[in-house]
Formats: sequence, C-alpha cells, structure tokens
Amino acid sequence: MRFFPLAGVVLCTISWAQVGVPAAAPALPQPEPSTDPLGRTTPRGTVLGFLTAARKGDYETAKRYLNTTLSGPRADSLAQKLSVVLDRRLPARLNELSIRPEGSQYFPDKLDTDLVGTISTQDSTVDIVVQRVDRGKTGAIIWLFSKATLDAIPALYEEVNLVSVDTALPAFLTETKIAQIPLFVWLFVLVGMPAIYLLTGLVDRLLSPLADRALHRPRGQPDSKRVHVIPRPVRLLLLALAIHWMAASLNLSLLSRQFWSSVASVLTLAACVWLVLLLNAWGETVARRRFEQRGGQGSVAILRMLRRTLDLLALFGGGLILLSFFKVNVTAALAGLGVGGIAIALAAQKTLENVIGGISIIADRVVHVGTFLKIGDTVGTIEDIGLRSTRIRTMDRSVVSIPNGQISNERLEDMSCRDKFWLHPILSLRYETTAGQMRTALGSIRRLLLEDARVEHGSVRVRFLRFGSFSLDVEVFAYIVVSDFAVFLETQEELLLRMMDAIQAAGTRMALPSQRTYVAQGSAYQESEVPEVVKIRNQL
Repeated sequence: MRFFPLAGVVLCTISWAQVGVPAAAPALPQPEPSTDPLGRTTPRGTVLGFLTAARKGDYETAKRYLNTTLSGPRADSLAQKLSVVLDRRLPARLNELSIRPEGSQYFPDKLDTDLVGTISTQDSTVDIVVQRVDRGKTGAIIWLFSKATLDAIPALYEEVNLVSVDTALPAFLTETKIAQIPLFVWLFVLVGMPAIYLLTGLVDRLLSPLADRALHRPRGQPDSKRVHVIPRPVRLLLLALAIHWMAASLNLSLLSRQFWSSVASVLTLAACVWLVLLLNAWGETVARRRFEQRGGQGSVAILRMLRRTLDLLALFGGGLILLSFFKVNVTAALAGLGVGGIAIALAAQKTLENVIGGISIIADRVVHVGTFLKIGDTVGTIEDIGLRSTRIRTMDRSVVSIPNGQISNERLEDMSCRDKFWLHPILSLRYETTAGQMRTALGSIRRLLLEDARVEHGSVRVRFLRFGSFSLDVEVFAYIVVSDFAVFLETQEELLLRMMDAIQAAGTRMALPSQRTYVAQGSAYQESEVPEVVKIRNQL
C-alpha cells in the first residue's frame, strides 16, 4: 500500500508533462516565445515542433522544419522517414536540448550547428544535427534539420526493423485512452510498477532471515533490527532499471521513451537521496552507541544536529539536481537563499553563538555529564549538555541553565578530576609557646604525616612560618592521595585532630585572635609602672 502514493505522483507527472501521449503536445518545457510561428528559433523548439507535427500526420508542416530543396510528396516522404528514425532510434535526451537562440554551441568550430543526438548504425554512428539558417524575407534566423542529416535518413530508415509497442500489444491497450493517456500506460503504472516493487519486497523477506543467520545475529534478540538484503531505496533503483529495460525492449516512441526516462531518473534520484538518509541514520546510531560506551553522552546532541544537517543537505542537493535535470534555472533561488541565510544568521546571532559554544564544549571534552565544577559563581554537578545551554545542579539542589556561549568564555574549575587533595592548614600557636615546645610540636606533626599511608611523603612540609599579629603561625603542607572528596574530608578531619593532640602534648595551645591594650595615667607611662591597668581583650 505504501507504493500507491508514488504511483499517483507518477500519474500526475504524466498528466503534467504529457510526454507519454503519442498524439499530445511535447513532454518538455516549451521554448521561449518567438516571432517564428513554428517555434524554430531554438534547437529544442525545432525538434519538438517537428515531432508534434509528424505525430499528427501533418507532414505539410513537418517538412518546413527541414533544410531541403525537395518539395511535394518527396519532401513529405523525407519528413515521414525522419520522424520514424527519430521516434525509434534517437536517444531520449530531449530535455538536454538548448532553449537558447544561439544554441548550445556543441561544435566549437561550427557555431551555427547544434547536436540533437547520435544514432548508432551497423558500421558507424550518425549525428542528428540542426543548423541555423536565414529564411524568409523578414531575415529571421531559424533552426532546421541540416542537409547532412537529411542525406543520411534514408539509410537509417532502412535499418529500422524493431517491433513497435503499438503492434506488439493488443489494439485496445494502445487505442483506449483515459485522460489522453493510453490504457497500457495506466496498467503499467498501477499494476506493473507496484508488482515489481512488491516482488523485490518479497525477495527481501525471503533473504533477510538468511542474512541474519549468516551475520552475528543469533536467535533470541527481539530488540535487534532485521538486516534488509534489499532495502527500499535499492528496490526503487531496481524499479528504475526495470523501467529503462522496458523502454529499450518495447521500442516506444521518442516522446514515450523520454517520459519513462524522466520517470526512471526521478526514481533513481529519490532512491539515492533516500539511501543517503538511511546511511546517515545508521551512522548516527553506530556513533551514538560508541559515544555512550565511552561516556560521551554530550556528543549525542551534536550527532543529532549533524544528522539533521546532512539530511537537509541531501534533500536540498537532490532538489537542485532534479531542477537542473528539467533545465530549471536555480541561480535566482540560490541567490535568494544566500540573502535569507545572512538575514537569519544576523537575527539568530546569540543562538548561533550558544550552539557553536556547545559544539566546542562537547568537542573539546572539557566537561561531561556528572562533572562537579565551578563556573563563575556557580558550583554544582552537570546534569545535561545541550546545544544551546548546560544544566547544572547546584549545592542547594536547584537547577541553573547557563548558555553555552557564556560557558565557553568563563573560567572553569573542574573539581571531579583531581588525583589528590591539598592539605594546607595554618596552625596558630600562642605567643607563650617556647622554642623547645615549638620544635617538639613541629617534629610530632611532621612524623604523624609521614607515618600516614594516605599522605604523599614527598610533599610533606611543616615549617614555623612567621610571627603573626596574635600568634605564632605554623604552615602544614601535604597532598592526600585519595580520589573522592568525601574521603579527603574524613582523612583531613583525622589528621587535624591528631595535630591538636601533638600540640597539646608539646605543652602549648592554639591561639585565639586577641589584642592587648595598654592604658596609662598621666602624660607618660611605662608598662612596668601600671601592670594592674593592663586589659586583655579577646576578639573572637
């Protein structure tokens, strides 16, 4: 049932193009309007006008497209033979004929001639050529079939011995028409094409289980996708090949062959674009699995955006190829898209900045989901990295979304990748501590650090640092070799308690922030003279 919409499109194309109707108008875009009533101002107009007149049996008009001196029945006979030769043996390339008054200039040394096609004979090949000549009292320059081509037509006519589809099929299939379309065309579109497509689907159903067994797909994997031996795009390609074979074997008329060639080309292009989309989806699936195995969940967003971009490029490229196939000028459309793209880029400047920032963050792998870090004043754990923003779960369990453009310019402090933690307390001892007590305390603290297996021994440093404003300051410097912050806090707590025990065992104490104030009576004073007015104020 999925094939019938495609068949409807093909039938609509038949009615629109009218190339499959033997007695109808030409199947290609009409040439530009001209002053010549027969449309002979372009090579395509000459060829299509001649074929139209010949298929109507109007050889009186058809011979006016010939550059010949013959007249009467001899000219009519030559026009009839030329129409048969073109109808049966000329390659279906009418869409490539030039629509310009000066022609395509296929022959650089003969700018007044243009190639229509090449016909193979038993001994060699013959070029069907139109020539630009000056005819009429008005001096109009028109295109006519050249004399050299007309001289070769009788010999080519004798070699036309293929059986026409009009005689090979029953008369009611060729003479009966619905909407000016022969009945056999309707049957092929509605019956033949779906039958070919369904037949390839049946072959795929028969061969796919064998392919599953031949590959690494054992039984008992219901979640795995089936391997298709003949995917649907390939089935469309096979259908296009069948149409090509049909056109060559049945010896259809030139206009019919041109139509079916166009249908096959459109199917081929659609199948190629479809195949690119499937390969793109398969590549995204494989890459996503590998990134997830390596812990790169943030790259999934880039993969999805890259896939959509490639899909759009494939569809856009297919559309351009299709338009160029039918000789549609896409220069203006591309120019409009360029201007529109610039306008969109200017309007979405901030959004593009965030998207590019997200790509750079994910590509550089600076951070990933689960990282505990500090971005500016925000500290928390990354929960999701998108293309526009990054979500962070803060310490108070709220979620903050930061634009990626801002993150790419901020200073990032990753706290999750530390291999060891810095233990760096400053111990403040009372000024009443003697030198001996200080030496004892320093030695005890140094020993307890060196005896702990979790401390990096090469980094241990315990020094009397300075005379502070209210204490004797001792610097303790060491690295704790643990990977978890909670373990570090537990280890630090134990070491600090042991340092307190060592200080107390040395006979001193930790100092409290304090300030000594001396108050004097009179104009002069000495500290020894007023000991009872000394006040000690502790400032905690």
